[in-house]
Amino acid sequence: MQQRYIGIDAHSSSCTLVVMGATGKRIKEVQVETDRGTLIDAVRGIAGERYICFEEGTLSDWLYEILEPLAKNVDVVHPPKRVRGSKNDSSDAWVLAEAMRVQSKQVVRVFKQPNKYTMLRKAARAYEVIQRDVVRVKNRIHAGYRARGISGLGEAIYDPDRRQECMAQLPAGQQCLVEHYCRELDGLNAAHDEARRWLLEEAEKQPIVALLQTAPGIGAIRASLIVATLLSPERFRTSRQLWSYCGLGIVTRSSSDWTRDGDGWRRNHVLQTRGLNRNRNPLLKEVFKGAAFTLTSPKMASHPLHQAYRRLLNSGTKPNLARLTLARRIAAAVLAMWKKKEAYDPTRQAAIA
Repeated sequence: MQQRYIGIDAHSSSCTLVVMGATGKRIKEVQVETDRGTLIDAVRGIAGERYICFEEGTLSDWLYEILEPLAKNVDVVHPPKRVRGSKNDSSDAWVLAEAMRVQSKQVVRVFKQPNKYTMLRKAARAYEVIQRDVVRVKNRIHAGYRARGISGLGEAIYDPDRRQECMAQLPAGQQCLVEHYCRELDGLNAAHDEARRWLLEEAEKQPIVALLQTAPGIGAIRASLIVATLLSPERFRTSRQLWSYCGLGIVTRSSSDWTRDGDGWRRNHVLQTRGLNRNRNPLLKEVFKGAAFTLTSPKMASHPLHQAYRRLLNSGTKPNLARLTLARRIAAAVLAMWKKKEAYDPTRQAAIA
């Protein structure tokens, strides 16, 4: 059966669809309406074994859902970097078709399972977005006081029962501005509480969330966010792959690593620049770092991981690097628990501490 590589450059009103053969020959290019029936008919009209590729974006979940049953494989990728040359819908679609044909390593593929944990994912998205909006409005309120040289009021500027006393220190115009921000904050706090309740209600319907809650520093909210973001533990063969996905992977860079002497080639002891990978999922990084902070509190002093943290500090490790080690170990434990469907066993952590 002939292989057909289909690149789709999708927009809200129209999609550019191109078809490429197995040898790279450009077979067809059409513009179709961004409509479920029209897109399905256009893809069905392409004979052969279909391989579809399109960019991650607002329409990607919907496109994957309707086109996945029609193709042997569907790839959703981050937009490839275009260094030079013209750029338009047609060229973008051909680049995607070619990337699919040669399985290019230059494009980053996005994992898609739109029909898995659907309600939990929507609840997690609502919780995450509203929480971020709450932080932004609080920053605006705080900036309103800082702009007038007022500091040291703490959480009182956000408290509905105490904020009037704080606003009395502001001039009339600034006071009116901050008051509008406070009204917005009140509405967002109410919406945040509702989103939190919705997230917890959906979490109770998923047994895997209850299982992951047994991990140290992982409560109902964090477990829900992990499940809603990762969807499947089979995405990661090893814990190192999960660490990189979460932004906890160690990056080293060096140059002129080898030198030659009388006995042959030997490795140089060169200074390496170390850091964490930047291509990450920021939400998961926040979740696992938050779990590590929880474990470092005095209330968790009896936990094996807290004791391992103290040993790292006593051996001279910086606190931030010690917390990073804790976050990586928690992430590895969560991945193993999910794969094996086993509750957390602290004795295993104690054995490798």
